Amino acid sequence: MHSIAIAASAINWNGGQRITLRAGDTATCTTLRPGQIYGIFAYNSAQNDNDADLVCVWSNSQPPVTITVPGTTGNHGLASMGFVSGDDTQTISVSLGTNSQNAQVEVWLGSVSMPTDTSGLSNQQLPADGTQHSFNKYQRYFAVPPSSWYNVTLVSTITQFISCQFTSKKAEVFVLNETAAGLLDGQVVTMGPKASAKDTVVITAVQSQSTSANISGGGQQYVWMNADSEQDSQSASIALQSLT
Repeated sequence: MHSIAIAASAINWNGGQRITLRAGDTATCTTLRPGQIYGIFAYNSAQNDNDADLVCVWSNSQPPVTITVPGTTGNHGLASMGFVSGDDTQTISVSLGTNSQNAQVEVWLGSVSMPTDTSGLSNQQLPADGTQHSFNKYQRYFAVPPSSWYNVTLVSTITQFISCQFTSKKAEVFVLNETAAGLLDGQVVTMGPKASAKDTVVITAVQSQSTSANISGGGQQYVWMNADSEQDSQSASIALQSLT
């Protein structure tokens, strides 16, 4: 029996754009900026029940970090996320090994500045009108509210709905309708000392269908990104309301 050679592909990922990785592929971004936290959003798009191991290299002197992307049929799984700081590295590479067989993973980078190439995502300003706006898969909302206080409200009827809020130096993962088991091990990981520091990546989980938080404006950009599946996002919404 002859083995089947898998052609490896090197992908320029400097735009942080939505791409698909297959066995043997490596995508590299060399444009991470100091003072920013970045999230790798990874969806298993192979449409089978086999988990995929996404290998992330952020340092030549530290071992790679593996993000487990659970298998799912019908491309219905939620995202796995890995976080890295531009204070620790300006380069991040993500790979699927040549032994990954039929694995296929969709990835993109999220932050207040990423992706600069938003093709494949819906990138919109979130108005401070107090109205609930649909929060779909592939959705990225941004806002730079003036100096004042605002309230952000997330709503979903789906069990364990996941999204992420970014500011320059902090990422907050919101989990609505959390299950008793909580997030699966290996699905939210940090790499590097800065991203792993307390209060850099925070998980806020509630056992209810909505959560809200007050944020302050004043020139700081906020970004909200969906991290759930298409079917689980059908009832999800987000609102930004001025409190003055």
